[in-house]
Amino acid sequence: MASHEPSDRDRRDPIEARRSWIERRRQKIIDEVARNRRGEYTVPTWVLAAALVLIVGGWLALIFMV
Repeated sequence: MASHEPSDRDRRDPIEARRSWIERRRQKIIDEVARNRRGEYTVPTWVLAAALVLIVGGWLALIFMV
């Protein structure tokens, strides 16, 4: 992620900086919901890794238990 440099106005007014952060966060969520509705949803890597571990673990349990 790229770091966000606060503008001069944000440096002077902490309330405005917070409001600006809230607006950026809100827009990020709106964009993500729109992507998901278009079918661009992706499964997080950690979920895929956990599923792989469970599948391989299940197979190994079957092999060594029999």
